Amino acid sequence: MINNYEYSKNYYKIKEVSEFVNETPSTLRYWENEFPDMIKPVRNAGNIRYYTPEDIEKIKMIRYLIRDRGLKIDAAKSELRRHSGNVSKRLKILANLEEIRDSLVLLQQALKKRR
Repeated sequence: MINNYEYSKNYYKIKEVSEFVNETPSTLRYWENEFPDMIKPVRNAGNIRYYTPEDIEKIKMIRYLIRDRGLKIDAAKSELRRHSGNVSKRLKILANLEEIRDSLVLLQQALKKRR
């Protein structure tokens, strides 16, 4: 998953975003309809969606609540209304822990090779 500091563009097409967050484009379109206050991609004259890094971060929050925590759509909406800051913080902590875990796995593999 792409982190905040890795965004290299101002806008991303739905295909790119779906790869970043590991969801299908149809799921992203569905979430756009379910969370219209959060996900607002810009559309060009050809009606192609372009997502900002902020949109992607919001999608990651929705994905975390629905996929990782197992909340239903209505419960995810409620959680985001009441505690969106906490959800964002949890996601950042999880991303940091994943990076640490990946570093430790690499270190462990390097140590095994030295033996």
